[in-house]
Amino acid sequence: MSLGVREAAEALLSGEEREPLTDSWPALDVDTAYAIQDEALRLRRARGETVVGVKLGLTSRVMRQRMGIDSPLLAWLTDAMVLPAGVPVPSLIHPRAEPELVFVLGKRLAGPGVTAATAMAAVDRVHGGIEIVDSRYRDYRGKLQDAVADNGFSAYFTLGPVGAEPSALDLSLEAALLEVDGAIVDTATGAAVQGHPAEALALAANILGARGLALEPGWLVLTGGMTDAVDLRPGSRVAAHFSHLGSITLAGS
Repeated sequence: MSLGVREAAEALLSGEEREPLTDSWPALDVDTAYAIQDEALRLRRARGETVVGVKLGLTSRVMRQRMGIDSPLLAWLTDAMVLPAGVPVPSLIHPRAEPELVFVLGKRLAGPGVTAATAMAAVDRVHGGIEIVDSRYRDYRGKLQDAVADNGFSAYFTLGPVGAEPSALDLSLEAALLEVDGAIVDTATGAAVQGHPAEALALAANILGARGLALEPGWLVLTGGMTDAVDLRPGSRVAAHFSHLGSITLAGS
């Protein structure tokens, strides 16, 4: 028997591993999955969390191939997901780390009809970042609807130390090296994210615009993993090194 929207949101917020929602709810569609995501956000707010931005997921081809999903998605970020640099990643179900380019908005950005150029005009600065994702579904299994309902597998994120004006960088060529326990395991440039991270930012504004919402000044926008995500095991160290945006190191607890 399938869960309702509220019950599904509560189940996904419990932190317990479960089978994908679509196993028992095959008719679950993307709109209803976003309703589950929004209900989970309402519950987060009720316990004191505040929205600090949004994240895009599956904006790179390598991540869509890994998940077997052919479309990007949007999810919420709250202050409880901010992980200060140097703090060990709390215990999770099966955490993975991925390097990202992160925009800080200086102006409100409302869709529909936002282009990459108009999106970039709203950006105050850009940082490197590492996102820790953690699916509540066993073996990261599921469809696009499952990923949306699970808030894009959000867990934590850490912002890098260097904030740059976006006009000072060619973000399509900004590179990230992903290191695990001292060995470089993957590399990519900003072009891996929808061809250019600005396209991901425009996508976020337009997805929200279709729902009557907008990106607000001061919000962070995580544009999506540049490389494949790597497992973060207890005691392991993961680092992302960016061409111009500094380095970030996280450790599994």
